[in-house]
Amino acid sequence: MRPENLKTRIFLDGADPEETRQVIKTLGFLDGQTTNPSLLAKNPEAETHKVAGNKFSSVAIYDFYKTLCQELSELLPEGSISIEVYADATTSVAAMLEQSRAFDTWISNAHIKLPTTAAGLEAASILTGEGRRVNMTLVFSQAQAAAVYAATKGARRGSVFLSPFVGRLDDRGENGMDLIKNILKMYAASDTHVEVLTASVRSMGHFLCALAMGSDIITAPAKILLAWAALGCPVPGAEYVYESGSFAPIPYEPLTLDAPWQSYAIGHPLTDSGIAKFASDWNSLIDMGA
Repeated sequence: MRPENLKTRIFLDGADPEETRQVIKTLGFLDGQTTNPSLLAKNPEAETHKVAGNKFSSVAIYDFYKTLCQELSELLPEGSISIEVYADATTSVAAMLEQSRAFDTWISNAHIKLPTTAAGLEAASILTGEGRRVNMTLVFSQAQAAAVYAATKGARRGSVFLSPFVGRLDDRGENGMDLIKNILKMYAASDTHVEVLTASVRSMGHFLCALAMGSDIITAPAKILLAWAALGCPVPGAEYVYESGSFAPIPYEPLTLDAPWQSYAIGHPLTDSGIAKFASDWNSLIDMGA
């Protein structure tokens, strides 16, 4: 069951309802789930569609994703289900808006995942203005976090998630957990309408450190959540020491949050490569001729 001292919301990062059932049964609770094209491509049923002659049509892939999200929503009716738009380097704001508005009709508890790019931020500004909920993904810098805050200013708390990917920063030798610390510090005196959702969690160290820092939400793969349950679901305090090893520290930037979102340096190579990978995994399931 949920530890009494747990304030962080716990999400599962995955796209397999059987995993969701297992985590709920083991933990005794779960607050939401995040999906993305790469996770969808690993879904056991979806994997059978990767071979020539059995791929989804461009319509059927959305029907499959819709049914999956509806099943997850039934399992977590009080939680949040993040549904990601298809985006590549050329996807327009209009295309993101069309997808987002359609996805938002699938279930009542959706957060629409958008890339933290100029097009994604413009779409987020419009969607939150319509009262919709978004999850800004592939975040790798404080400047991107500041831009998300500015683009969605005026949104109610609970309608905007920010997903910094800590594991992918680790992959290139940077201490991804420093980014979480820096964003939480930057947001500390804000109106709190943006909630920090620690993502790309690769280890128990990531998970426990995010808990100790007070991340609003953590999304983690089933293996991490089940391992945490096996430990008795510990919730470390501020005294927790994260062993960052040889990772280079990410320094804090004294950014303000009151500038127009377009004024922040939002470009990041990991965002670009992340978009390309998500698009490739999505397209691997589709018969482009159908």
